[in-house]
Amino acid sequence: MMKVLEAFLSLGFLAVFWSSSNAEQQDFMLLAGPLKTSQTSPSDEDNTFNCGGPLPQQSRTYFLYLQSRGVTHFKVPMSWSLILPSGDPSQPHEDTVRCYKTLVQQLTESGIKPLLVLHRSAVPELFRARYGGWENPLLVQMFEHESFKVEGGWAKHGKGETIWDRFSHEGHVIGNQTTDLACDSYHKVDYDVYLLRGMMVPNYQFSISWARIFPTGHKESLLEKGVAYYDKMIDTLLQSGIEPTVTLHHWDLPQALQDTGGWENDTIVEAFKEFSDFCFSRYGDRVKTWITFGSPWVVSNLGYGTGEHPPRVKDPIIASYKVTHNIIKSHAEAWHIYNDNYRKLQGGKVGIALNSDWAEPRNPSSDQDVAAAERYLNFMLGWFAHPIFVDGDYPTVLKEQIEKKKGSCGKELARLPVFTEAEKQRIQGTADFFGLNHYTSRLISESLNSCDAGPNNVGDFLTHIDPAWPPTASDQIQSVPWGLRRLLNYISSEYTSITKVPIYITGNGMPTEYNGDVFNDADRVDYLKAYINEAMKAVLLDGTGVQRFTVQSLMDGFEGPQGYSQRFGLHYVYFEDPDRPRTPKASAYYYSKVIERNGFAEPAAKAKMEIYGNKIDIPRLPSLPPSEIPSKSKVIWEKFSPQTKFERQLYHYGTFSEGFHWGVSSSAYQVEGGSNADGKGTSVWDTFTQKPGNIPNNDNGDVACDSYNKIDADLYMLRALKVKTYRFSLSWSRIFPNGYKSSLNQKGVDYYNRLIDGLIANNIAPMVTLYHWDLPQALQDINGWDNPEMINIFSEYCDFCYATFGDRVKFWITFNEPQTIAWSGYGLGQIPPSVKQPGDAPYRVAHNLLKAHAQAYHTYDEKYRASQGGLVSISLNAEWAEPLDINVPREVVAADRALQFQLGWFAHPIFKNGDYPDAMKWQVGNKSELQGLTESRLPSFTDEDKAFIQGTADVFCINTYTTKVVRHVTSRLDIESYETDQDVEKKYADGSINTAVNEQKAVAWGLRRLLNWLKEEYGDPEIYITENAHNLDGVRVKGYIASSLMDSFEWLKGYTVGYGLHYVNFKLSSRPRSPKRSAHLYFDIMKNNGFPLTEDEEMLYGHFPEGFMWSTSSAAYQIEGAWRSDGKGLSIWDKFAHTPEKMSQDYNGDIACNSYNKIAEDINSLKTLRVRHYRFSISWPRIMPDGTNRKINEAGLNYYHRLVDALLEANIKPQVTLYHWDLPQALQDVGGWENETIVERFRDYADVVFNSLGDKVKFWITLNEAYIVALHGYGYGNLAPGINSNPGTAPYVAAHNLIKSHAEAWHVYNDKYRAKQGGIIGITINSDWAEPRNPYKQEDVDAAMRVVQFMMGWFAHPVFNGDYSDLMKNIIRERSLAAGRPQSRLPEFTPAEVARIKGTHDYFGFNHYTTFLAFYVDFQNQEHYEADRGAAVISDRTWLDSGSDWLKVNPPGFRKILKFIKEEYGNPPIYVTENGVSERGPVNLNDALRIHFYKNYINQALKAYLLDGVDMRGYAAWSLLDNLEWVMGYDERFGLFYVNRSDPSLPRIPKKSVWHYATIINCNGFISPGESPHECQIHEPDVDIPGTTPPSPPGEELIVSFLGLEVSSSDAALGLNVLFSLTIIAAVAVVGMAYALVKASKKQKHPVEEHIDHENKYKF
Repeated sequence: MMKVLEAFLSLGFLAVFWSSSNAEQQDFMLLAGPLKTSQTSPSDEDNTFNCGGPLPQQSRTYFLYLQSRGVTHFKVPMSWSLILPSGDPSQPHEDTVRCYKTLVQQLTESGIKPLLVLHRSAVPELFRARYGGWENPLLVQMFEHESFKVEGGWAKHGKGETIWDRFSHEGHVIGNQTTDLACDSYHKVDYDVYLLRGMMVPNYQFSISWARIFPTGHKESLLEKGVAYYDKMIDTLLQSGIEPTVTLHHWDLPQALQDTGGWENDTIVEAFKEFSDFCFSRYGDRVKTWITFGSPWVVSNLGYGTGEHPPRVKDPIIASYKVTHNIIKSHAEAWHIYNDNYRKLQGGKVGIALNSDWAEPRNPSSDQDVAAAERYLNFMLGWFAHPIFVDGDYPTVLKEQIEKKKGSCGKELARLPVFTEAEKQRIQGTADFFGLNHYTSRLISESLNSCDAGPNNVGDFLTHIDPAWPPTASDQIQSVPWGLRRLLNYISSEYTSITKVPIYITGNGMPTEYNGDVFNDADRVDYLKAYINEAMKAVLLDGTGVQRFTVQSLMDGFEGPQGYSQRFGLHYVYFEDPDRPRTPKASAYYYSKVIERNGFAEPAAKAKMEIYGNKIDIPRLPSLPPSEIPSKSKVIWEKFSPQTKFERQLYHYGTFSEGFHWGVSSSAYQVEGGSNADGKGTSVWDTFTQKPGNIPNNDNGDVACDSYNKIDADLYMLRALKVKTYRFSLSWSRIFPNGYKSSLNQKGVDYYNRLIDGLIANNIAPMVTLYHWDLPQALQDINGWDNPEMINIFSEYCDFCYATFGDRVKFWITFNEPQTIAWSGYGLGQIPPSVKQPGDAPYRVAHNLLKAHAQAYHTYDEKYRASQGGLVSISLNAEWAEPLDINVPREVVAADRALQFQLGWFAHPIFKNGDYPDAMKWQVGNKSELQGLTESRLPSFTDEDKAFIQGTADVFCINTYTTKVVRHVTSRLDIESYETDQDVEKKYADGSINTAVNEQKAVAWGLRRLLNWLKEEYGDPEIYITENAHNLDGVRVKGYIASSLMDSFEWLKGYTVGYGLHYVNFKLSSRPRSPKRSAHLYFDIMKNNGFPLTEDEEMLYGHFPEGFMWSTSSAAYQIEGAWRSDGKGLSIWDKFAHTPEKMSQDYNGDIACNSYNKIAEDINSLKTLRVRHYRFSISWPRIMPDGTNRKINEAGLNYYHRLVDALLEANIKPQVTLYHWDLPQALQDVGGWENETIVERFRDYADVVFNSLGDKVKFWITLNEAYIVALHGYGYGNLAPGINSNPGTAPYVAAHNLIKSHAEAWHVYNDKYRAKQGGIIGITINSDWAEPRNPYKQEDVDAAMRVVQFMMGWFAHPVFNGDYSDLMKNIIRERSLAAGRPQSRLPEFTPAEVARIKGTHDYFGFNHYTTFLAFYVDFQNQEHYEADRGAAVISDRTWLDSGSDWLKVNPPGFRKILKFIKEEYGNPPIYVTENGVSERGPVNLNDALRIHFYKNYINQALKAYLLDGVDMRGYAAWSLLDNLEWVMGYDERFGLFYVNRSDPSLPRIPKKSVWHYATIINCNGFISPGESPHECQIHEPDVDIPGTTPPSPPGEELIVSFLGLEVSSSDAALGLNVLFSLTIIAAVAVVGMAYALVKASKKQKHPVEEHIDHENKYKF
């Protein structure tokens, strides 16, 4: 029988053994399965049994047989496609489910554990058709959300579970969707308020999550982070001029309250009162409209009656009515709390928002139906409204009907609680307004004789729908707008006429389905149009007191049991994208117009907006002398080029002048579309883009962003950004199709009138460019700008525009980037009109452009300026030119020439003397003559031309994007070209940051230099940065225009790159626009008018606690040297450093800083620093050469005794690290940290050290940065011992043993030595801080937390809590099982180990250097640390660089991670055992970066102590000396003291940071500027220090001070030799002259002394 079954089922065995280092078996797992449908092709997955048919009859017997053979687990692959053939979890295939249940039950009963495998099963066909297979990450994510993950604000920062969380997690929502992430508004306050600004709404209604503030529902569980979220929401709304309306409870009851009965429990009244009181007290100073409950009927009826909603109570007889009773009493108590305690002070209103359909009698002539309709309204609306607005009690109709049904049916169908007289009095009149949520209407008829529970049956009515009513995505909502007006009249008559309160429509809207064109929601537009109009009728015709209309909802969201399948939003939310982007629908633009008009009437013409005042009095620019060669502006290079990288990068905080003009830009061809709409003529770009191959993907601007038809959409974005200025261009061919006035196209003019009027109405100043490259093709047909006739033709066009639009436009730009037009269009031929005549056409075209500009300027000046009072300018483009070497005059001349050829070509004639710069005339003239030409290719201006052109700009407009490094070259003469005329070569500057456009690398520091150059070169004009410093340098920057408003047609790049602050989906005909994160950033910059100093960056003045341990750090291998001296054994770093290609420049630690032989020198350095503690490590192989206690090397121990004794004699206390990475090689030879025997070896080593040194050492660190040891030593293999063969398991095994070793060492000290030695012991854990790359994206927020937990928590969690975090354990286990492993790759601690490890700390030792930005990455099935972490990290470009690629300077991250330690691990005493910054390159003892680093990082630690309550006990600077920085050797220098490695004596020379750090130590913190000078400040010695001037180390050249200049040491030596020679010559001359008077003379010798770039030299 068994053989027959075995023939039917094939079985695969996998035995996995876990053994300890002593070969004792710890655990055994034998995995069988899966079942196969036949014995053939047993490896074929298609033969795997998948419950597609019945289980074999003898399967149970077979499982018992397997159990008898030792099988412990059985693999059961699950078939998604068979379990859920439709993909809908509400429609499982019952037979398949039953089969799997039986299979699992049989295995369990047989004593075998089933291992259910869900991953990679067949995808249901309906899902496959939509998403594809498992190769689609979206599908994987969907699956993971259902099975494993809980993401989003629902559980952030300790928020409590709500009944809706429980409801969705239990699978009661369509598609098993949850509220976990929803729209991610918890992280997107700015995004949501952006939408509101775009719509111009004056009010935003939102609800507070009770469980986010009180997780348990009670005040004692107050969650400050939840409270702060609503603070931010309210403040952000008010900053944008939007009043918040807050609903206290909108259905999401804390689950903890529901667990005690929820709204059925009378105690909830007091709980809600407490919650309301807190909200009023916390937010009431800013919130003036409160809604106690939103649609409470839904809670009572659907939550506690039918059970369709949470908490799923199905009790329509008792619970439903009891809930209403308690809600009404809770509402009344909240109202009284506000009325009694807050109203007088805060002046707000409190009301309730009731939901109700309109009830229309099905037969209006039937008294029975009329009465039934009345009962319907009383059972729905009157149930709540009558007690509150009439007499404090339920309506008589309701009470009588319930009693009537009880009598007729002989049983209780509804138990209506009774209010006491006191309760009635307390309830009556408790509303300052009547909030109404209304969506649809019902036809009502009488229906008798039903004795079932429920409102319809108790009320004796039936509801009907007129089939003629337009449907929506919900079968519960039909569009019946006239019902709203009738309902409002009913409410006015029945309720508000009694209490005389206004009506607020607090919710009205309709759902659409999630399919089709989701952006063009015409049905919603029609719905809103009709309903709002009915509300208007109720106000204007019927006199109802409606004062507010609120549309539901701002954006698509979670809609109860329907999940995300029904969309109510005015904004579309793309829920498949973790970023949850929001995009306006057509209804958002429509509703914005309604708000703007306050109804439906066309707005009256507004008074013309005063943008820059009525008139602007701009004096004509004076004539300036021509520029010299090089120009006097070379002072800019002299001032800025010597800046260090630190000085270039240092972030400057400040704000722009009041009235600064912030704006955004676009241009006609790039955004308008409508290429042939309404009579527009063809432009050169229309012609160019129609030729295949000219543009990637044959893109064109035929539709572009369709702005020609989407003025409202563009105005929405501009309002949301709150810009003051919008720069756009006019399409010449849209106004004059053939370029001439005679072809005037009025519809084109009308378009621009509408756009300008819309801007003015929204207080946005139009900045209009007359020509942005799109010449009418008809004019190009007569040679375009190469034809002098264009000057007058352009003047005619400008004249018309001034006359037509100038009453509203006060800022005109004639041309955008004329240099691009001339060179790229007529020289290179890259852009239209594609003329390739590089030697002469660009110069002719530029000549005509300058004249055309001047003519346009004069036309405005003479005809329109007096009446219109505007500005006229031209927008020039330039890239900053940085000389290759500022000390080589020829290179400075080349950089100046490059600027004159690009910028001066146009700026010099306009802003200086009406003529081209001499540098340009000289170059082109000479080149032309050398090429055999009779005259220069550069045309000449007559004196009349010069006078006409000079001064034709009111302000200086500049477009700039990048910086180039320029050097002089001699170009070929056989090529006539504007480019070769310049004799320069341009390359990108070092550190240039790539962008999507290769030609435009980001080099921020160049902009400041360019602006200063403009100031010097052109007489300090007012400057507007029209595409793309000031208060430091006095440059008069008046405006900044960001390019661009939205993604658009980017010329030769088509749609392959996006410059926009808004994303445009060009694949959809509606061209939907969505804000990018940059839009929110730019809004903040504009709001702050620049970059004011943030609270994070402000200095705090104060002191650390008395007894604070100031220290500095080192490590044995990095400083000791003496690698084979006195019996020391080999370490893994000795071997690693002597292995080829492991170390930079083949450096090693054989000598290092020779600290083994320089104890006195190191002590002297410590004394100079004023530290009273010194952290160093002990070399394990120096004491135990083979790593065991078989042989103790007394010479090694003696070295540490001498060091400790010397420290103590100097009153410096030692802080000793037992292990700082230098494992004895002998132990690595048997597995190192992967071998569990090392735990015992480390314990023995620690015992020896404690016993020998413990009477002198009172501060012990067991391990330094175990994270680095495990991951970099055994995972990446880039550090010793260099193992990378098993990155998925080896780091976790090594870390496991490191943690256990630490614990054993701690227990040795605690048990044997603590009592007599009295020291403290802990572990040093390193961690970076991680911020989300996008803080508005929960996916990135979660990734940042994983980075910290996988780094710090990997070791801290076991030490402080006994085990790895659940986060780590769950992730690694799940990924291991998904990869087919039988168990997690992360080892498990036994219960005994957990108990032994937990609490093995006397403090938290912490090393910190930098912060990263984290973001989610799916590494799919890879098995390694990063894949498990599921995150990658980058750095912010604005953070200062250091000498290490990984170390970026971000001081605020230090405070944040210290606060994290406090909150995560119970505020332990923290000793910062390493913190510092590196430098590389030429040695500069004036280490400004390090001074900046320590000042700001230590100040953040002070903030953590004083402001955050972090228990800070000590700080150690890394490092004392420039030492061996591991694989980077001596390239990276962290030291406070420079070690001159070119001097065999390795002298230690103090850097300037020594005195700054010593001052912080001596002051025990930071004294305020007002206290300076202070006795605690340490000043640099004035006297020389013998032997402290280091010669240049190999490969390094010192920067030195020579005659007031900073030059290289070789240049300084050369200068000294020259001076010395001149001195000798002079001396000889003097001797000759004085020979007759003096018979003998001797030369005085002046030794040449090398100067270090340090103001003084010092003696110790």
